[in-house]
Amino acid sequence: MGLTSHKVLALSALLSVLAVGGTVWVWPRLAGRGWRAVLGRLGTVVGTQLAVLCTLALLANNSFAFYSSWDDLLGTGDDGPVTIQNQLLGRTPAVQTLSAENVRDTGAAGRAPEQVGRLERVRLPGASTGLATEGYVYLPPQYFRPEYRAKRFPAVIAITGFPGDAKNLVTKLNYPSVQFKLAEQGRAKPTVLVLMRPSPAMPRDTECEDVPGGPQADRYFSADVPAALRTSYRIAEGPGSLGVIGNSTGGYCALKLAMRHPDVFAAAVSLSGYYKAAEDPTTGDLFGGDGARRDQADLEWRLAHLPAPATALLVGGSREGDGDYYGQTERFRAAAKGTPTKVSAITLDSGGHNFTTWSRMLPASLGWLGGHLADPS
Repeated sequence: MGLTSHKVLALSALLSVLAVGGTVWVWPRLAGRGWRAVLGRLGTVVGTQLAVLCTLALLANNSFAFYSSWDDLLGTGDDGPVTIQNQLLGRTPAVQTLSAENVRDTGAAGRAPEQVGRLERVRLPGASTGLATEGYVYLPPQYFRPEYRAKRFPAVIAITGFPGDAKNLVTKLNYPSVQFKLAEQGRAKPTVLVLMRPSPAMPRDTECEDVPGGPQADRYFSADVPAALRTSYRIAEGPGSLGVIGNSTGGYCALKLAMRHPDVFAAAVSLSGYYKAAEDPTTGDLFGGDGARRDQADLEWRLAHLPAPATALLVGGSREGDGDYYGQTERFRAAAKGTPTKVSAITLDSGGHNFTTWSRMLPASLGWLGGHLADPS
């Protein structure tokens, strides 16, 4: 029986009920003070709590699609190559099929920055919005080499899911290592990575929106962050200088930013992202009650009702195991057909809403994104 099977959930619930009932039944017999009675009481309490916790964990997993199978949960699933189904626009992507197996470890400890690059912890201020957030900047080894001293580099802004920490992009998805290995293998050009949280107004989930009377998160990501980066680092300007990628909430942000600001972002990648702004207690009222603003934050609606931007997007996720992701994605891709917005896709057979799934897609995704960025110049 599969991890998300209703039979597994029903069996777990039944065992929980039996455990609770059994504990009530035998408790009077365990009322003594001897060590056997104490161990018996301890065993029934631990067993009951474990059964209930397993049931609650299965309920949560079925609701939020964290893991799609036992292999996904245990990390023993397919780790083979992934393939991008391309609709090309402009530059040809550098990577079509790539396995995560070959890009896991840089062996960077103790090595000079001109060999492996450097990861810096930064605070990115917003001059026009007054917002700020902490993150990381990865500078590739070429950034420190004499022959590149006068050159400016393309940059990729990577946005994690809400309420995730930017550190997850280093410790869980290992962006710097993957980017380094791709460049070392000639599958990507030297690129600066900017690793960020999805909201500059934590603990509120802004969904990368300019909230009426509230945080201007869209302007922060599309204007303030690029300006702050170019002030502090040798980041290129003009077409092909910036790309954006994200997972979950960050994936939705990436697509929306690229569609709204094709003059700023050359291309975008969404890993298990969605297509319509979430509205829940963490977001509050993002649109000030304005239905038109709400519609414009629906990316499928934008394609149907507004001029489609000439941009390149890559959407990655699984056919099964991640809720309604596949159905939503197919509708989005269908809406983009025949428009200047070219949507390519990575579709895994199965995979949950988790770092294991995103790690499988990351090498091919960064390679594809690099194919739409300009060379250092």
